[in-house]
Amino acid sequence: MLEKSDAFSGRIVKMYQYLTSEKQEFVMAKQVLRSGTSIGANLTESKNAQSKPDYLSKQNIALKEADETAFWLKRLYEGGYLNEKEYHSIYADCLELIKMLVTSVKTLKEQLGRL
Repeated sequence: MLEKSDAFSGRIVKMYQYLTSEKQEFVMAKQVLRSGTSIGANLTESKNAQSKPDYLSKQNIALKEADETAFWLKRLYEGGYLNEKEYHSIYADCLELIKMLVTSVKTLKEQLGRL
């Protein structure tokens, strides 16, 4: 999951550069940059969690950031800033991360007796 989020972050950075230089879109581009790179940042942070609840918290934040990223990707596509091919490619990667994070968070909550 960490490797996938790292690769996804790289794609997000390149998309941000494309959106700001080619499409002159700055507001949504910055939002998707922040949320899209935050997924990997929180997963990296979770490696050094102080406890299982702390680990769960970081994983849950990564999930929230992935959901937010999906939101911004949809807005960029609907606004005409991403074409269909670009959108579906990066959105599919985002959904894959969301599914992985949902599974991880659910498993951790079960282990901690929080469901």
